[in-house]
Amino acid sequence: MNNLIVLIGYMGSGKSSVAKTLSSKLKTNHIDLDKFIEYSEGISISNIFKKKGEINFRKTERKYLENILKSKKYSIISLGGGTPCYFNNMEVINKHSNNTVFLRTSINELTERLFIEKTNRPIISHIESKKNLNDFIAKHLFERNKFYNKARIIIDTDKKIIDQIILEILNKLT
Repeated sequence: MNNLIVLIGYMGSGKSSVAKTLSSKLKTNHIDLDKFIEYSEGISISNIFKKKGEINFRKTERKYLENILKSKKYSIISLGGGTPCYFNNMEVINKHSNNTVFLRTSINELTERLFIEKTNRPIISHIESKKNLNDFIAKHLFERNKFYNKARIIIDTDKKIIDQIILEILNKLT
């Protein structure tokens, strides 16, 4: 195992932003799995979902996840919100990293963040009201938390700025 840092958490928890800032502070490289998939496939994740379906996307996602983890090219990886929840991805992630970090964000905080940008999120773009979005997130988190909680480090992100989150991460790294 190495010092690879893998950020996981629900969509809107700040994985991409934290990865970018953390890599800058540590003067190292990072990769966002979703952006890498979009670049490699030449199509947005939204369109992959629409044209090929979620199962096909999850298979593609798994392929790229394995390739990135095995390549050892990156020091920080931010994953899509569902990545740890399919196949045995969380076990594979923990096998490659001592520093899997779950950015835990409350349902209400996620609802506020995601309602503003829901048109960019294929899984929630159809949800019309904050109440329905809140209910959707609550159900989803109930299903996904068992995977997220397998992370070696858990950081609560509510009401924190990125620098506070990064400081907590750095204090907990092995």
